Amino acid sequence: MADYPQEGYGGAQPPADDGTDWANLLSKVQQIPLQVAPEAHLINLDRPHEVPGEEFRSLRTRLNHIQGQQNIHTLIVTSASPAEGKTFTAVNLALAQAQLAENPVLLADLDLRRPIIHHLFQSERGPGFSDYLIHGAPLESVIRRVGNTNLYIMPAGTAVKNPLELLNLKQVRSLLTNLPRAFNWMIADTPPLLFSADANLLATLSDATLIVVRIGSTTYDNIVRAMQSLCENNVIGIVANGARATELYSKYTYYYSKRD
Repeated sequence: MADYPQEGYGGAQPPADDGTDWANLLSKVQQIPLQVAPEAHLINLDRPHEVPGEEFRSLRTRLNHIQGQQNIHTLIVTSASPAEGKTFTAVNLALAQAQLAENPVLLADLDLRRPIIHHLFQSERGPGFSDYLIHGAPLESVIRRVGNTNLYIMPAGTAVKNPLELLNLKQVRSLLTNLPRAFNWMIADTPPLLFSADANLLATLSDATLIVVRIGSTTYDNIVRAMQSLCENNVIGIVANGARATELYSKYTYYYSKRD
């Protein structure tokens, strides 16, 4: 893993147009083995008809239908509070999307406060997202392809002292705007809405937001407060996670935001 020094954000930064060869980006990234941590709880690709996999394929189908009607390629996955299943949802949705042929999907760990994507895929934390922004690491060096799948991951990168300050850099907007040039979907795991302003900011830079709630845990008041905290109402749906074993693995409800 590259050793990047801890320094402020005022140092060398890549320009908005960083010279990325978008047409050949995917052929330049490192490939890592498909090996996951036991606690990752990923859907089993070898058992496509199991309930968990079916539920995420249902979610995938609905999102792809919406994508056919609206220009949506970058998706923020968040929740009102911790431990509601946002990472679980982001990872499995990305994996389900990547099962489709010729559908490159980027799973980005934009939860710079408590990143975990690199651990779930048994990969290094850096170089990653923060190293691209702060130290100008080439984009192809901060993205990994997972096995022979269409799934690519971008870990959080080197730890930073003030994530919100980093996310305010103009390079973040430029990156999220350009990622659809290489990926059909960019799915980002972010911090909870009620515990930091990170997800709120990222939601304004992305096409859509997906909010995860946990059955029996998330309160109606927290859902309302989380929705009201968003500067832009681009919430495309709500995922209800944590159904009892005797029920469906997870359930989904959707509503469409009016978009100009």
